[in-house]
Amino acid sequence: MESRSEPAREGEAAIQRPPLVRELLLVAGLFLVYKLGRQLATGHTGEAFDNAHRVWDLERFLRLPGEGDVQSALLHSDTLVHVVNTYYATVHFPATAAFLIWLYLRRPGHYVWARRVLAAVTAAALVVHLTFPLAPPRMLAATGLVDTGQVYGPTVYGASPEADSLSNQFAAMPSLHFGWALMVAIGLIAATRSRWRWRWLWLLHPLVTLLVVVGTANHYWLDAVVAASLLGIALAVIRVPRRTAAPTAPARERVDAGSSVPEGPEAPDGPGGPEAPGAQDAPELVGAGR
Repeated sequence: MESRSEPAREGEAAIQRPPLVRELLLVAGLFLVYKLGRQLATGHTGEAFDNAHRVWDLERFLRLPGEGDVQSALLHSDTLVHVVNTYYATVHFPATAAFLIWLYLRRPGHYVWARRVLAAVTAAALVVHLTFPLAPPRMLAATGLVDTGQVYGPTVYGASPEADSLSNQFAAMPSLHFGWALMVAIGLIAATRSRWRWRWLWLLHPLVTLLVVVGTANHYWLDAVVAASLLGIALAVIRVPRRTAAPTAPARERVDAGSSVPEGPEAPDGPGGPEAPGAQDAPELVGAGR
């Protein structure tokens, strides 16, 4: 079966990359706006704990698995807890940044799509953070959960919300750790061209992230559900880019050798033409039919 990897790379290369300086300024600006927005949501302690009790009770009503079951599995090993805390503290931003950088360099069309989706999800999450402050389960005595970051380390949060000047600890819902990780997996599945069954392995990233954010008691299950819902809405509105099928290798060789076969809409329809009519204009979803 003929491979389409090389034509696909040529098609991506033909898409002009956005200016690098503009993209860096845009991403930095979005990050600063998000951080400032999170700071606007600080305080609201009473409301955040009231909402936490509501979310906890709703999960029990829905008979969702207890977050404590995941944490209990982690607490069997101090080393495992430390590794999980390190994952929570260090993987979130670098993995997303590496994902965007790779797309920018190798799949510029998908980069613009992914950046727009991530920006939309983050903006929607900020609105929820401002309107629905939520204390994480590690702060709620009713959960019986341990703050693994404070007990075992490392942690990215201050010992108390009032002493934390870098982050808003009452922004548990939705979980952007999970939302961004899920988008990274979906984006790589859409943009890479390995065999389909292997591309499913990218979903291990959001799966591990989900277990980490729940096991460390930083998020409820419903925080991940809301994040996935916001991402689903963004993906429905901001559609994955299509690419144009590239000409076959023999056709390119004939053109490069100086063939007199005209290109474009005047190309002949018969056997002498490089391809059937409209073959180069037919859109194809990335990864379709693989």
